[in-house]
Amino acid sequence: MNGGSLRLRLLAGTLAWMLLTIALAGWGLRALFLDHITQQLQAQLVMQLDHLSAAVDWGPGGRVAVAPMGADARLEQPLSGLYWQVDQLGGQPRAAVARSRSLWDQVLTLPPPPAQYPAAGYRVLQLHDAQGHELLAVARPLQLPEDAAPPLHLVVAGDKALLAEPLQRFTHLLLIALTMLALGLAVAVALQLQLALRPLKLLRERLAAVRSGHAATLQGQFPLELQPLVAEFNHVLTENADMVQRARTQAGNLAHAVHTPLSVLANAAAQEGSPLAQLVREQVASARRQVDYHLARARAAAAVRATGMATPVLEPVRALLRTMARLHTGRQVDFALAEPAHAEGLVFRGEEQDLYELLGNLIDNAGKSARTRVRVAVRREGGQLCFTIDDDGPGIPTEQRPRMFERGVQLDEHRPGAGLGLDIVRTLTETYGGSVEALDSPLGGARFLLQLPAAG
Repeated sequence: MNGGSLRLRLLAGTLAWMLLTIALAGWGLRALFLDHITQQLQAQLVMQLDHLSAAVDWGPGGRVAVAPMGADARLEQPLSGLYWQVDQLGGQPRAAVARSRSLWDQVLTLPPPPAQYPAAGYRVLQLHDAQGHELLAVARPLQLPEDAAPPLHLVVAGDKALLAEPLQRFTHLLLIALTMLALGLAVAVALQLQLALRPLKLLRERLAAVRSGHAATLQGQFPLELQPLVAEFNHVLTENADMVQRARTQAGNLAHAVHTPLSVLANAAAQEGSPLAQLVREQVASARRQVDYHLARARAAAAVRATGMATPVLEPVRALLRTMARLHTGRQVDFALAEPAHAEGLVFRGEEQDLYELLGNLIDNAGKSARTRVRVAVRREGGQLCFTIDDDGPGIPTEQRPRMFERGVQLDEHRPGAGLGLDIVRTLTETYGGSVEALDSPLGGARFLLQLPAAG
């Protein structure tokens, strides 16, 4: 299962919850505002109802008369959305005995009045006009003081479309405000995640420093939540380093324990000239090479699994060139490092002894083949160190190059050896995840190209 990005998951989850919360808050605020302006409209209708109650009179001839109401000009505009109507109750009920000019030729159909009105003295109705528009209305009964005056039913109604404009304006402003709030919170969440996950970036950098050999353990100040993880990492790293050190010690003890009796046998055989002594000397030499070969493999395997290993390249290369120059003094071969400035600061991610083993075998082989000179160069390409060892000898035939690194193979039978040096080079190189191959040299002889992991 692909875990994906922790940052993206936290950001997506937080933003989704934030947007849901803002949407619910916006819906709630809009509902509250709608209720507020509905209450305002109802209050205006009650005020108009009070004015209507004061303006109604029982006129001569038994007719209802309503004095002019100048409080709101919409009552005089046809179909303006604000209306009043007076119905007659009693023994001879009549609808719309008086109505506002805004009703024009419409008559509001009212439900029968209840037996008892609320304590406020009016009731709230939901009506519809002739066009089907929804109306909010307030109604109350009225009994005029004249003896002949019948009971009346007064109603003032307002079209709910009057609420649409302020509601739309409020919704527009609310959307702008909530959008700005969402953007601000999104930026705040992104910054908060950046700050919260910064210790993980630091932890990754410290781990990279350990892997590249710049540090043996995780160093730095970490939050309390990460301290147990860092402590466990450091504990594992320490245990791993101790295990590698124990393996090296045991390998050294084994080498010492084996070499001591081999030296005794070699010294004893050297004092004899019999065929048996010759056989013993050959087998002792072969046993020593085998021990060196397998110990080198075990040491390299332990070094690869270890962390924090780093070996500067320049000084081992110079030391090997000085050693090989003394070893081949009689042949007058010139050993030199080409472009030493390029080797400054280059670091091999591995054991120093293994670097000596690898380069020593290759430079020694080049020295045996060279006529007058051997040149060593090193450069970095990406995460790899590229070593080139060139000689001006006869070179290596192309058909023999694939098998020259095989165990026991010795191309030149006139030279001493058992053909294990280049096999050790190949084994160590592959253990470190590198490569080695033979090519044509620009000096006219052979070139060994060795690639090893770089530190840092």
